[in-house]
Amino acid sequence: EVEEYGRLCEIGGGKERMTHYFNKVGWPSGYENPTTTELVKPKGVPLDEQRLELVKAMHARKTALFQQLIGEGVVPLRPGILRIVDEAIEAGVPLAVCSTSNEAAVRTLVQTLMGDARYEKFTFFCGDVVAAKKPAPDVYNLAAEIMALPKATCVVIEDSGIGNQAAKAAGMSCLVTMSTYTVDEDFTGADRIVSALGEPGDVEVVSLADLKALLPQPA
Repeated sequence: EVEEYGRLCEIGGGKERMTHYFNKVGWPSGYENPTTTELVKPKGVPLDEQRLELVKAMHARKTALFQQLIGEGVVPLRPGILRIVDEAIEAGVPLAVCSTSNEAAVRTLVQTLMGDARYEKFTFFCGDVVAAKKPAPDVYNLAAEIMALPKATCVVIEDSGIGNQAAKAAGMSCLVTMSTYTVDEDFTGADRIVSALGEPGDVEVVSLADLKALLPQPA
């Protein structure tokens, strides 16, 4: 259900969401599902380890299905994404994707929907690259460190409450583009909140200049 998944989006990481869900509603009594059988350890292995293997297998299957949908063109980009990326590239602004999602899935999405030229402009920080996921600021701290960028010069585009918390905890400016799943979340501290980045002709259109305006201004 959309409402239930929206609540799960308040937890950073796909495997973490699955674990939380099973802890809430109950774990399967057996692991006979053919998509997971080969990856689940045999009987005699501690239950926690068996559950971990089950979650890993389910998450791998979910990632594969998501990549298939991307390849089939079922998953479109939100309005304004390509436009703002092109503006940033033209201005020489460094770009990064900082996501709790599986890195292979994120790379496939960016390369397929944005094209090779744009894809090559991104640095990726995804999945389990950091131990503490959003709302912890670790992934943004890592990105700033690796890319040698002062945090006060970074603007994050997020779509969730935990993402906004992570960006602000890292000392970065944050624009939130609400989604169907996160529209009712708490975005306290966000520098700006919009429904989408928008395209020319829309009521609200966010430009690169608008993003730069969110940065701390000199005294």
